[in-house]
Amino acid sequence: MPPLKTQPSLTERVYQRILSDIVGGDLPESARLIQDDLARDLGVSRQPVQQALLLLRNQGFVRDAPGRGLEVAPIDTDFIRNLYEIRAVAEGLACALAASRGAERAAEEGPKLIEEGRRAEREHSVEKLIEADVKFHEFLYEISGNSVIQDTTQPHWLHLRRLMGEVLMRDETPRRIWDQHEEILNAVIAGDAHKAEDLARQHITRTATVLLARLSKQRERGPVATVS
Repeated sequence: MPPLKTQPSLTERVYQRILSDIVGGDLPESARLIQDDLARDLGVSRQPVQQALLLLRNQGFVRDAPGRGLEVAPIDTDFIRNLYEIRAVAEGLACALAASRGAERAAEEGPKLIEEGRRAEREHSVEKLIEADVKFHEFLYEISGNSVIQDTTQPHWLHLRRLMGEVLMRDETPRRIWDQHEEILNAVIAGDAHKAEDLARQHITRTATVLLARLSKQRERGPVATVS
C-alpha cells in the first residue's frame, strides 16, 4: 500500500494566510473580516474562509463583531499578563534543566543563535529579531530534555509574536534582550542550574513589564501597533 501524500488543505492554507496577516499586522485589531471580500482576495470560495475564521475564533485571534460578522480580536492584556506569569516559570524550569542536561549542546550551538540575534539587531529587522528570539527560546526548551515544556508553550507563540514588535527596535531594547539571552546561555553552558533559572525568570518578567507598559500606552493613544 503506497503512503498517503499529506498536503495542506485549502482551509489550512486560508487559515495560515489570514493568521499571518493578523500576526504580522496587515490585519490590525478590530479590523472587520468580510467573508466575501476575503474569498475574493484569496481567490477561493466562501467555505474555506468560513472554516478558517471559525478556527481563528476558537484560538482567540478573531471575535464576533458588534452587530454582525467578525473582526480581528484586540490583544487581551489580562491573557498576556497571565501567559507571561506561566511562561516565567516554564522558562526558568527549562533553563535549569538545560544547564543540568544540555550544557555541551549549549556550548556548541548556542553562540551561533546569539550571533543571529545580534545580526538581526544590526540590520534593524523586526522580522528577523522575532525569528531569532523564538529560535533561541525553543533551543533552550529542546536541550532541557523535557518535551512537555515545548508542547505547552508552542500554542502561545503566535499570540506573543503579535506583541514582540512593540518591544523590539525601540531605543536600547534589542541589545538588552540579547545581552540577557547571552547571560542565560553562559549560565547554561557553565552548568549552573540555579543561576540559569533565576536569569530566565528575570528576563521573562522584565519583558512582560516593558511589553504591558507599552501596550497600555498604545491603548491610550489608539489601536495597538503590531509587527509589520
